[in-house]
Amino acid sequence: MRFTREQVGQLRRLFGFISPYKKWLAISAVGVAISAALGLVFPRIMGTLVDSALEGADTSNLDNIALILVGVFAFQAGFNFLRIYALGVVGEGVVADLRRSVFARIVMLPVAFFDGRKTGEITSRLTSDVAVVQSTVSSVVAQALFQGISMVGGVVLLVILSPLLSLAVLTFLPFIIIGGSFFGRRLSRVSTEFQDEVATANAFADESISSIRVVKWFTAERSATDRYDGDIRRSYAIAIRRTRLRAIFVPFVTFLGFGTLAVVLWVGGRQVLDGTLTVGELVTFLLYTLVVAGAIGAFTGLYSQLQEALGASRRIFELLDEDPEVAEVEHPVVPERVGSVRFEGVDFTYPGRDIEVLSGIDLTVDPGEVVALVGPSGAGKSTLVQLIPRFYDPTAGRVLIDGVDVREQSLASLRTTMAAVPQEVQLFSGTIAENLRIGRPDATDADLEEACRAANAHDFIVGFPDGYRTVVGERGIKLSGGQRQRVAIARALLADPRILILDEATSSLDSESEGLVQAALERLMQGRTTLVIAHRLSTVRDAHRLVVISEGAIAEQGTHDELIEANGLYARLTEAQLTA
Repeated sequence: MRFTREQVGQLRRLFGFISPYKKWLAISAVGVAISAALGLVFPRIMGTLVDSALEGADTSNLDNIALILVGVFAFQAGFNFLRIYALGVVGEGVVADLRRSVFARIVMLPVAFFDGRKTGEITSRLTSDVAVVQSTVSSVVAQALFQGISMVGGVVLLVILSPLLSLAVLTFLPFIIIGGSFFGRRLSRVSTEFQDEVATANAFADESISSIRVVKWFTAERSATDRYDGDIRRSYAIAIRRTRLRAIFVPFVTFLGFGTLAVVLWVGGRQVLDGTLTVGELVTFLLYTLVVAGAIGAFTGLYSQLQEALGASRRIFELLDEDPEVAEVEHPVVPERVGSVRFEGVDFTYPGRDIEVLSGIDLTVDPGEVVALVGPSGAGKSTLVQLIPRFYDPTAGRVLIDGVDVREQSLASLRTTMAAVPQEVQLFSGTIAENLRIGRPDATDADLEEACRAANAHDFIVGFPDGYRTVVGERGIKLSGGQRQRVAIARALLADPRILILDEATSSLDSESEGLVQAALERLMQGRTTLVIAHRLSTVRDAHRLVVISEGAIAEQGTHDELIEANGLYARLTEAQLTA
């Protein structure tokens, strides 16, 4: 049973999570050691009991032996309780810490990481992969110690009882060890394949469930079912391969174990007939042989289980080893908070793509100014504003907030100066109050009400039976589009940002909701530097300046009247929307 250097590193890292629970691990180790030692007493007592019965000893001797046996079992049960409870504390604590570490790393990963991965595949590592590791951490340590004591103690006692019989038993050990190593490596590879395939199926299921309305609108239930069925069939095929390996491995070990017993009976029976061994000693030897064989079998099972856990932990550690966010400077600069934004010669290409999305962007937005970014779909408007909070870094040029390059500021400090109200509002499945406090956990109820009144949201919120404690459902599904937008505006008001990014927050609303949201947005924009991504040009006529972006570059800029008079791209876009 061998491990590669990489696997040894994984195991060391995995069991490094045990460090905070050393005290409980020590308690469990005591329980395991004493329980295993008491287990080794049982065969010796049984052998004595058999010899006493055959010798015709009086019943008082048998009674004493039986009482001793009951006492041993009682003590063993007590220490088994200690072992199970202490290891439960260790195992559950380790897994909880592992889950916390994985989730903490996930939310710290850069936006680009999520662009190339499915949500379900990521959450699979947090759930199913950690569950595989959980069963290992909770049992392997205890079982390894218990079976180690049983095996070593059993072998020593076997040699003391009969060196000749011990030689027969130890002859089979190399075959079991080699077999365990052979099958264990294959189980590790197959288990990793299985976890990867299950993650793919989970990712598609997560997407289908979260987009169930799209599935039903297009009557795509059958195609979704077929695709998921294909993923599950592939994972099932891999699971069958894993089962086949286990089905070969277990009988192989079982055959060697019973073969060992057969040899012991054959050789030991001859020694009994020769008078060099008593029947009780033979029974004791057989029981110790079963203890040793059981321990070896358990070790091979633990090895297989450990190999499966290594496959799952590899996927977990891949997440933990991902570089968090974009690189931060060691000594960040804290600029004066005035709210200016400047792009200097900015180019940008998404990681892994060859197409340049932004080229030579030079743009200054003064404090308190409202600038609308307009242009055809796919021109690069959304990409441009994502450079401001450093969701991405430009491939060339600089983005400056208050005169300081965003790369010289800490991410936390940078992002607290800004807030966004997107077209598709993303709410969590908790209450309205919890969603409002996402950026300001210390906000009082009075703060919430003030922000919601300014966002034209208070009236509809208090109209719900639970008011601010109303659960909004997954992604805010229980609220209308206009209600979600107003909650998002109130959330931004609570953050009190200097810089505001609006992604056409009224484009998908009815006229009544649009009026309420627009009024709330006007309050939100007062005194704040605002960049508006505009799809409907009629909503940005009153912006201080309009910047027209085409094919990743600034085509023209000015007020609405100036751009109409210039009769360029903006004028053509406006005419196209008016005649549509």
